[in-house]
Amino acid sequence: MGYNCLLFEKQGNVTTITLNRQDVFNAFNDEQSYELQDALKAVKKDEETRVVVLTGAGKAFCSGQDLKAIAGVEKRSFIESLQKRYNPIIREMRNMPKPIICKLNGVAAGAGCSLALASDFIVASENASLIEVFINVGLVLDSGSSFFLPRLVGSARAFELSTMGSKVTAKQAYEWGMVNRCVPADQLDAETDAIVQYYAKAPTKAIGLMKKMLNRSFNSDLEAMLEYEMYCQEIAGSSSDNKEGVTAFIEKRQPNFTGK
Repeated sequence: MGYNCLLFEKQGNVTTITLNRQDVFNAFNDEQSYELQDALKAVKKDEETRVVVLTGAGKAFCSGQDLKAIAGVEKRSFIESLQKRYNPIIREMRNMPKPIICKLNGVAAGAGCSLALASDFIVASENASLIEVFINVGLVLDSGSSFFLPRLVGSARAFELSTMGSKVTAKQAYEWGMVNRCVPADQLDAETDAIVQYYAKAPTKAIGLMKKMLNRSFNSDLEAMLEYEMYCQEIAGSSSDNKEGVTAFIEKRQPNFTGK
């Protein structure tokens, strides 16, 4: 697929989306935000893709909004920008019925931090960092950070990180539960590939259902989740992968899941 601000690569059942505006540390302009929406929609529809990798080109993951790109705009509507550009990206990510692995190769700032936190699994280089920089320009959290951040680090740390714009190193982020893995920079590709290969062979339908369940659990009580578990288990129990998993268990072999 042809994009100006993204690299889009598909290998087998793995699709990698790379933010590619290296000269501005992959900061978002209008074009990149709309291209990312399009790429996520394309991956969602692609039945062959079973896992998505999201990363940045060069030294950064994403430095947030490109402030120079909007410097000439006399009166900017933040509501319109979020409605049309950023919120659709976060919704597409959370509604994606397959896992999104963030390969955090460098700084993730502002909306870039939100993008990382909206992923399902984060593998971070020791050189990477996360920072909610909104306060530095007199703005508030957006693109989902006010939702994800307190759930990951608790309200006290979330308040500090958002109101002081404190940088979180990859090591701190791992200790605080913000990222799943933290590895030396020269091991980032290998560690990410190991995680990706696991999910590429996993029962994708079940994972997509569990993603929906975990999303819903944030705003549900126990009774509601017990009901939703029954509904999702009925769907998972009718899948080809459930049949294969049971057969493989009985035959004492590794299952060959197809994601269906």
